[in-house]
Amino acid sequence: MDTNSKIYVAGHRGMVGGAITRYLKNNGYRNLILRTSAELDLRNQQAVFDLFDTEQPEYVFVAAAKVGGILANNTYRADFIYENLIMEANIIHAAFRYGAKKLLFLGSSCIYPKLAPQPLKEEYLLTGPLESTNEPYAIAKIAGIKLCEAYRDQYGKNFISVMPTNLYGIGDNYHPENSHVLPALVRRFHEAKEEGRASVTIWGSGTPRREFLFADDLAEACVFLMDQYSGRELINVGTGEDLTIRELAEMVKEVTGFQGTLEFDRDKPDGTPRKLLDVAKLHALGWKHKTPLREGIARAYEDFLRNAYVER
Repeated sequence: MDTNSKIYVAGHRGMVGGAITRYLKNNGYRNLILRTSAELDLRNQQAVFDLFDTEQPEYVFVAAAKVGGILANNTYRADFIYENLIMEANIIHAAFRYGAKKLLFLGSSCIYPKLAPQPLKEEYLLTGPLESTNEPYAIAKIAGIKLCEAYRDQYGKNFISVMPTNLYGIGDNYHPENSHVLPALVRRFHEAKEEGRASVTIWGSGTPRREFLFADDLAEACVFLMDQYSGRELINVGTGEDLTIRELAEMVKEVTGFQGTLEFDRDKPDGTPRKLLDVAKLHALGWKHKTPLREGIARAYEDFLRNAYVER
């Protein structure tokens, strides 16, 4: 890509798409194609075709997705598989049909088997059963990977797939029911502090281990990979470092200034016991994350305070 390239960022108002858009703008890319969901329903194939026909994007970042935490994934199972399948299929097929030079599809680390060896290598895809609570979302993302591979194999298209670890950052979703674990903890600790509560209850045992990547770091990685990587195989993007949910909760507690105690509701699901990505392939290409977890949480909390209770 160069700064004059026509670049379509699908999902630019979400946390990941917003970070990619912000990175591109900050680095001089001037020809961005952006549409809100009100302007373009990505579930409508003809509307997606019309956009590509009119704008003729050269490079496409597929960051649009229906996302949520354990509760949302497990409750809205049909919505998660249907909406993600149809959005990604429409965008990927339009990129093929209208001759985009390159496409980057953003998946999720939940594509890997629940009990796969750790850290998770790219070749572990489809080697075992998925975590049941987010299986519909994971299957939709796996389908996106396979779509990219199929268009490459059949038509020679340079479509690549990137698998980020758990993400957080500017513009995150803090909804009390539909958010992921880190933003959910930020909101919970903030509200507990404001209301003077004595304790905060955390879902599960606190023992599962998770890896977290600041969304602006992912954005930098995506632009790097769009420029530097054209392989058929999906590629992991993460930090290569993890911690327990208990340790994460203690860190969020410190950042938000909550003074009470932690309690763990063991009747609630833990999800996958551990999820750490093997990022050796990415490191070998020359990219590593820059934002330490505590610093990133502090930046996310500042953003939360500026935009408190804005539900997405």
